[in-house]
Amino acid sequence: MNDSFFGDLSIIGMRGCEEFTAEVDNYIKDWRRHVEDETYITKADCPRFGSGEAKGLIHESVRGRDVYIICDVFNYGVTYKMYGMTVPMSPDDHYQDLKRIISAIGGKARRISVIMPMLYEGRQHNRTMRESLDSALALQELVNMGVSNIITFDAHDPKIQNAIPLHGFDNVRPTYQMIKALVKAVPDVSFTHDSLMIVSPDEGAMGRCMFYSSLLGLDLGMFYKRRNYSVVVDGKNPIEAHEYLGRDLTGKDVIVVDDMISSGESMLDVCVQLKEKGANRIFVFATFGLFCNGLDKFDEAYENGVFTKIFTTNLIYNKEDVKSREWYQSVNMCKYVAYLIDTLNHDATISNLLNPAKRVHKLIDKHAKELAERNS
Repeated sequence: MNDSFFGDLSIIGMRGCEEFTAEVDNYIKDWRRHVEDETYITKADCPRFGSGEAKGLIHESVRGRDVYIICDVFNYGVTYKMYGMTVPMSPDDHYQDLKRIISAIGGKARRISVIMPMLYEGRQHNRTMRESLDSALALQELVNMGVSNIITFDAHDPKIQNAIPLHGFDNVRPTYQMIKALVKAVPDVSFTHDSLMIVSPDEGAMGRCMFYSSLLGLDLGMFYKRRNYSVVVDGKNPIEAHEYLGRDLTGKDVIVVDDMISSGESMLDVCVQLKEKGANRIFVFATFGLFCNGLDKFDEAYENGVFTKIFTTNLIYNKEDVKSREWYQSVNMCKYVAYLIDTLNHDATISNLLNPAKRVHKLIDKHAKELAERNS
């Protein structure tokens, strides 16, 4: 399937990424005007022995090809059999399978890029005591195996790229897609200075919140976490309180921006405090919705009016019961990932794709015009 591009394209979707990869493939086929039964997907899998051991298999040659491997290491919906037991795949299992597929390529590809939406061990990015630096080690391991570029989304700490300074590392933020989803789901939302405000749930999220604030021309508030550093619970120091710094919230809609929702306790506590300070509707933007401790607390908070809508992307796995919730809105990133692959496969710059300013301003201007027409 030679298109006179810089390298024939092969896309490998790891286990659990089949639907996402198929949608990405469909977009690229449509743009390149291929017939329906053709595909850029290269079939690969990692069969397991009864002991839980595995091997990587690629079912066609990728010699000289530009290979993009899509891997969701947080897909716990994928299982395998070990000693007769059904075992959900952990991030370690997914990461090991990724290395198996890279090993199966055997250095024959022209270039290997890994698209890992939520970075493996991304939260273990720095050292505060005698502890491992898992994310840095993983990045170094991948580039030592021949990976030339790693694409991730909303990295917990973008400075992790310092672990591989001579190799490609693109940290992509779904800013435009989040705002577009908000406009579609809440048509009466206003992006004026008097109506809307951006709030950071903690000091770690300030960078991404400052970007939203600057891009939209909105005020920015923040919470900082007061922790008890004398105690360790579940591997971290427990939060004693969230303290707010910022302007008056009375009557304003609020967008709370973070990279992930894990258990959700911290995020819900922030939303409760925002409501107590007079906030109107609260919209939560989180690139990754893990919902590790289930949905009951979110259901209860929604029923009590604590928040209005939670937006997370489809970059990682979510159960169907999450998608069916009235308070939940999935943000589809397949087309954006397809744009990234299509552009990089041409060896073209992705700078315009990484900077959404023009697209966001065009979207906001169009929305403001439509809102004015509806209110007139």
